[in-house]
Parts: sequence; C-alpha cells; structure tokens
Amino acid sequence: MVTALIPFNRKRNDLMNTGFDDFQNMLDDFFAEGWPLRRSLAGDTFKIDLQDNEKEYIVEAELPGVAKGDINLSLEEGRLQISVKKDEVKEEKEKNYIHRERKFSSMTRNVFLADAASDDIKAKLTDGVLTITVPKAVKQEQSKLIEIE
Repeated sequence: MVTALIPFNRKRNDLMNTGFDDFQNMLDDFFAEGWPLRRSLAGDTFKIDLQDNEKEYIVEAELPGVAKGDINLSLEEGRLQISVKKDEVKEEKEKNYIHRERKFSSMTRNVFLADAASDDIKAKLTDGVLTITVPKAVKQEQSKLIEIE
C-alpha cells in the first residue's frame, strides 16, 4: 500500500479517479477567497519581463496592489534583487462583533545582469507595474597595443 500526502485542492493522478475530485476542486476554486480568479502574493510569485537594449536593461515586474513602500531593490555584483513584503491588517466592526484578518506575504526575485552599472539606476511604480532601468557598464577595451622602444 502506497500512501502520499495530497495538498488541499490538488487533483489526484491515480487510477481510481472517478471525476468527483474534479467537481470538488471546482467547488473549492469557486468559494476560494480569490474569486474571481486573481493572482495573490501569498500563493504565487510576481512575474518579470527583462529587455536587453544596447545601453541598458529594462526590467518590468507585475506588482498589483503593492505600495511603493513595500518594495526593496538592490544591485550587488550584477545581481538585481526585487523584494516585496506586504503586511495587511483588515478590521471590520459590525453589530456586536469584531472581525480581524492579518496577512503577511514576502517574495524575492533575483536577476543576474552581468554588465550592470550601479550608477543612475531608475525605478518607477505605475499602475501595478514596477519598471527598473539599469544602465550597462561601459566596457573598457581589453586589448592594448604595446609600443616597442
């Protein structure tokens, strides 16, 4: 007998699948907190796009619902790190009860940019999209002509 842990709301891939599991998963998805389907920082990582131009790199990160103060950016030895830490507290007071929810999510993405310059990096957050412009370092000529005396 083989036993396995099956995460909540995951389809089982065994020979005894009767189709009822699909129905249960559909119900779980319907009544989940994120309905209609939307991305959550708790269960997903943010997506990034990277463009390599001649003089700079342009990194775009999708961060819907994230405030500028929740984002940390750093560049160390060519590694651009984008970190998001989001702390949400929700409090509702109705009738004779108090309802509180707390959520904390943290994610980090790293992108290696071999010839990134640490000067003049610009970042802008607009409509949930963080755009980071990283200039490329000017490559110094590796070869040198040696004059003979």
